[in-house]
Amino acid sequence: MIFDGIDDDLRAARERVRRLERLTAQRQGLALQLDEVGRLLAELEERLAEEEKDVSRLEAGGFTAFLAGLAGSKGERLAKERAEAQAVRQRLDGQRGRLGWLETDMAAVESGLAEVGTAREEYAALLERKERMLVESGDPKGRELTDISRRLADTDAGLREHEEARQAGVGAVQAVGQVLHSLGSARGASRWDMLSGGGGFADMVENGHLRNADEAAWHAQRALDVFSRELADVGVHVNPQMPEVDTRWFADMFFDNIIVDAIKHQKISRTGEAVAEIAQWVQETVATLTTNHAELARQRDLLIARREELLAG
Repeated sequence: MIFDGIDDDLRAARERVRRLERLTAQRQGLALQLDEVGRLLAELEERLAEEEKDVSRLEAGGFTAFLAGLAGSKGERLAKERAEAQAVRQRLDGQRGRLGWLETDMAAVESGLAEVGTAREEYAALLERKERMLVESGDPKGRELTDISRRLADTDAGLREHEEARQAGVGAVQAVGQVLHSLGSARGASRWDMLSGGGGFADMVENGHLRNADEAAWHAQRALDVFSRELADVGVHVNPQMPEVDTRWFADMFFDNIIVDAIKHQKISRTGEAVAEIAQWVQETVATLTTNHAELARQRDLLIARREELLAG
């Protein structure tokens, strides 16, 4: 048909417009995430300065150290303050790493936007050209074919966006699952320590699993950040956050009793429950994306069949 060439151009131009829209939405999502990380970094840097100040006061002596010494607790207090400072330092390092990957993602989005910056103008020009051709040809099928071409471009883009979101969701499921695995190991070690009085070795094993869980949680947050941006492309706006994994068990160095062990076990269990809720949400969202993808594929098949019917008629 006389419209085949321009229809191909319109589909390609429409795809560029959809890419422009998708990248624009991703840039907005990244800007929000960068603002959030900037705020968290400022808060953590302030907290770390205070914690390090507390450590320095105890290490250098002074009235606070004098009172702690009188109470026979200077060593315990110093260990506690150092553990608190280290925990904040770890959170700060994690957020700095998150800032780095978000800045990398933003640079990639900006580069993509530069490639399709004139997509809307190009698409509008082609539509005007196709409209003139339709008027000149007088073919009654032309307008329906134009509509089908537009709907096919949108459907193809929707299929791709749903698949990209689904793949990001699968990655998030795996990443969150790793956190659950490490927390499960920590919970098992904690239960053994609580019931059998495992002592220092049990504490070492348990804290090792907690450190693994904390590291895995940062990878999971990265996957959730990516997932949330891909979901924005299909109209779902969320900002899932992994719960903090507490690795500050300074009390292990001085106390090892059923009360401390029970408190630790309870907190690990609560963290595991919070992570499990996130895992369930990601899995359910991936299932919904799969269903929506199948429906879009069905719609695309119907459009292709109708286009073939018009072209063959």
